[in-house]
Order: sequence, then C-alpha cells, then structure tokens
Amino acid sequence: MKSGKLVVLGSINADHILNTAHFPRPGETVIGSRYQVAFGGKGANQAVAAGRSGADITFIACVGADDIGERVRQQLATDNIDIAPVEAVPDTTTGVALIMVNGEGENVIGIHAGANAALTPGYLSRYQQAVTDASALLMQLESPLETVMAAAKLAKAHQTRVVLNPAPACTLPDALLACVDMITPNETEAEALTGIAVTTNEEAARAAAWLHNKGVATVLITLGSRGVWLSEQGAGQLIPGFRVNAVDTIAAGDTFNGALITALLEQQPMAEAVRFAHAAAAIAVTRPGAQPSVPWRNEIDDFLQQQG
Repeated sequence: MKSGKLVVLGSINADHILNTAHFPRPGETVIGSRYQVAFGGKGANQAVAAGRSGADITFIACVGADDIGERVRQQLATDNIDIAPVEAVPDTTTGVALIMVNGEGENVIGIHAGANAALTPGYLSRYQQAVTDASALLMQLESPLETVMAAAKLAKAHQTRVVLNPAPACTLPDALLACVDMITPNETEAEALTGIAVTTNEEAARAAAWLHNKGVATVLITLGSRGVWLSEQGAGQLIPGFRVNAVDTIAAGDTFNGALITALLEQQPMAEAVRFAHAAAAIAVTRPGAQPSVPWRNEIDDFLQQQG
C-alpha cells in the first residue's frame, strides 16, 4: 500500500502584477494603481496550496540560475515542500508572468517559459522514483507536453493516480487523456478540450461525458463563483462554492487543485474534499497575488467551521 505522498510536476514563475482600472486597448497606456512581484507559476502555486494545506509533497520543477530562482526555492522550502527536485538550470532565467488585474478582479496574463522549458523527459527521469513511490501525481500544462506525457505514462504504470489541471487551455492527445484518472478544467479549458461550450449544467455534463469517453474516470469542471461540476463515471452534480468578496482570482484554481488532492490523499470523500478545496480557493480570492494568497490548513479549517 502506498503512503499518501503527492508529487507535483510543473512550472515556476515570477509574477509581475499591475492593478489598473481597466485593461488597455491596443495603443492605449493606462496608469496602474499597484505593482508587485510575487512568486507564481501553476505548478508552484499548486505545490504551495498542497504544502500549506497539509500534504506530504515533493515538487519537480526548474528555476533559472538567477537571484529570483534562489529566492523561490527558499520560499518553497518554508511551505512544507520537498524541493530536492527543484534545480537551478545554468544560463537561463526563471519563468516570468506579466499579469494585469482590472477593477473587477479579472486578469490577463502573458508568460515567458524561461527555465520551465528545461523540465524535459530527461530531467524527469532523474526523479522518476518520486513519481513511482507517490499516491498521486498532479500536473498542469505550463511544462513541455512531452514531459507531461512521460510522467503520466510512468505514473499510470506504477498505479500512481494521475491528476491533470489542463491549464493553460489547449487540445490534448487521446494518449495523454487515456492516462489521466482525474481532470480539473475550468469552463474555458473544458471547451478547448471537448469543443463543447460550458455555460449550463447540461453542457458541463456533456463535456464531462466527452472526457469520460476518453478514459478519464473523474471530471471536475470549475465554474468560478457557481462552484464545480463533479462527474464520476457519468453521474454528475453541482457542488456550490462559497460566496466571498473577491480581490483577485489569481491562483484561485491552483489553490483549489492543491487543496483538493490534499483532502483526497487524507481519504476524505470526494464531496467533502471539493468543499475543503472550495474553502481554500474562497480564502485565496480575498487576498492579492498568487502564492501570498494561498491559505494554511488552520485557516481552511477555521473557515469551514464558520460555515457550519
């Protein structure tokens, strides 16, 4: 029997965040009200969410051979994450995300991969023992697709549960979907994968059925403030989220994913695990930035107690 270990494989970025009243149109300059640099990247955000919410987690990732890369590694170590497989890659910069947040808390993002491109299948092979020993592997799509494929196949062959957060949105090969046990797209990503626009529960059910057809047993389509459409072996239900005043939605989905897997590895029933993840994401959206907004376990437990 495997221990409840989690491996996250994915990206690390330095997020440069600018708050503006509205997004600029082409050729327009807007004056920002607030600028900050925060650590992000979908992989790192999900690793931090898992570490802070109590998972036994190892993170496989790359940073650049620069000052910010070293600072990221030091920060991740304080978030209860095993960072042995997070290496500094010579002659590269740490990944960067340029993020603008408007007055409604929505964001637009541009990304440069930097050292994330060095997360190759060869790099993965040095740390494959971590994947084969784990109970679950959580991945996103800011890393090279061939590495995501290789890790999924490796995990599948060793009965490690494969969880994919298919972000940023793109179409995926059937060979990858066949290795995925659980997938967690938002509405946009679900449409990119399936070609089905997800605006209603019925459409969410249809998109989930399409993914089940490709071999994915468990589908969770995150629907923003409406909650999550959970479909297991074709039986679907909407699990509503918590209503809070959002400051920004950066890393909300990542926080949801990290907390969800933590709860599942603790053998919490799926509906309870989703509620736990909803609580973590609800706290995150009330705070600015990516990793700075991710809550710790005691904060999530307190939030859930207050909900009754």
